[in-house]
Amino acid sequence: MGRPTLPRAAGRHRPFCLDQGRLGHHARRPGGSRLHADGDCHLEVCVSATPNHPLSNQELLAHIPSALLADLMLKRQWMLTTAESCTGGMIAAACTDLAGSSAWFERGFVTYSNEAKSDMLGVPAELIATHGAVSEPVARAMASGALQHSRAQVALSVTGIAGPSGGSPDKPVGTVWFGWATPDGVWSDMQHFDGDRAAVRAATVRHSITRLMELLNPPT
Repeated sequence: MGRPTLPRAAGRHRPFCLDQGRLGHHARRPGGSRLHADGDCHLEVCVSATPNHPLSNQELLAHIPSALLADLMLKRQWMLTTAESCTGGMIAAACTDLAGSSAWFERGFVTYSNEAKSDMLGVPAELIATHGAVSEPVARAMASGALQHSRAQVALSVTGIAGPSGGSPDKPVGTVWFGWATPDGVWSDMQHFDGDRAAVRAATVRHSITRLMELLNPPT
C-alpha cells in the first residue's frame, strides 16, 4: 500500500463545488427521484429513507461529498480514520452511511472531553492547557494521534465550538479547527461557520470531507 503525498495547504482555499471540475454525480432516493450534475464520470449515491422521513435535496447533497471521498480512497487503496470533538461522530457516520465503507474507513475516535483527547489520541494535556481545545496545535495533534493509533493512511480531525454557548471574543461560536494527516505531513485550517448548533456541525462535516478531497486530488 503506497504512502499518500499531499500538496501543502496554504491560506484560504476555494470551496468544493458539485458543478465544477471533472466529476459528475447522481444522488437518488430509493424508489424516488435523483439529483444529477454533469461531468466526465458519474457516481450514484444511495441513501436510506423512510415513509416518515423523506430525504430532502439538502440531505441528499450532504451525502455526496462522502461518496466522492470513498471513490478517491478506493482508487488509492487507502484507509481513513477520524478524530472528532464538536461533531461527536457525525463525520464517521457520514462515511459509514455508505454501503461498503469498511473497504476504506478504518475507525473513528470521538474525543469530546480534553481527557479523551489525551487518553485516546495522545494529545499532551499541556498543549490543551496552553492553547485551548479549540486551537490549531490541538487539531494537528488530534490528526497525528489518530493516524498513530490506527492502521489508516489518512486521518482528519475537528475541534470547535458548535454553540449556542461556549464562545468567547477570540473564539466565537462557529469557530472550528481542522487537521488532516498522512505519513508525509499534517495540514490544518480554521473556519467560522454561521447558524445554529446543527448548522455549524453539518458545515463542519462537509468542510472536513471536501477539503480532504482537495488535498488528495488537487486541481491540475
